[in-house]
Amino acid sequence: MPTIEKLVVRDVVALDEHTSCNEAARLMEQKHIGSVGVKRNGKLVGIVTERDLVYAIMAKDVTAERKLADIMRPEIPTVPPTATERDCAHLMRTHFTRHLLVKQGSEVVGVISMLDVVNLMLEDNRWLIEQLNTYIRGGRGG
Repeated sequence: MPTIEKLVVRDVVALDEHTSCNEAARLMEQKHIGSVGVKRNGKLVGIVTERDLVYAIMAKDVTAERKLADIMRPEIPTVPPTATERDCAHLMRTHFTRHLLVKQGSEVVGVISMLDVVNLMLEDNRWLIEQLNTYIRGGRGG
């Protein structure tokens, strides 16, 4: 079963934890992305997603000038780069998240999104279908 290693976004668009939610939302819209990394002392420590912003600002009446550190979810699960798409899908489902932090050892090295996981699953299934088709046809064409 393939791992997520080749799909991990290692160049995470990230902002300092003291950046405002408003600024993060503008950056996400500008770059057409669903999350931004949050850095503390130059190290990636978490992410804030579109959903986090909506829940904090719209549902809880938090001001858009609030800092990312105030709304960042500390409990976002992590996976190693060697995780499979099934591992990621299970964590996303049980933790109600569309993004996972990718950790190598004790350091966060990237992020993987639900879209990345779905694409990996589709690629894996395509390969399996081609293999089954070849097997069924016994190597014969058409």
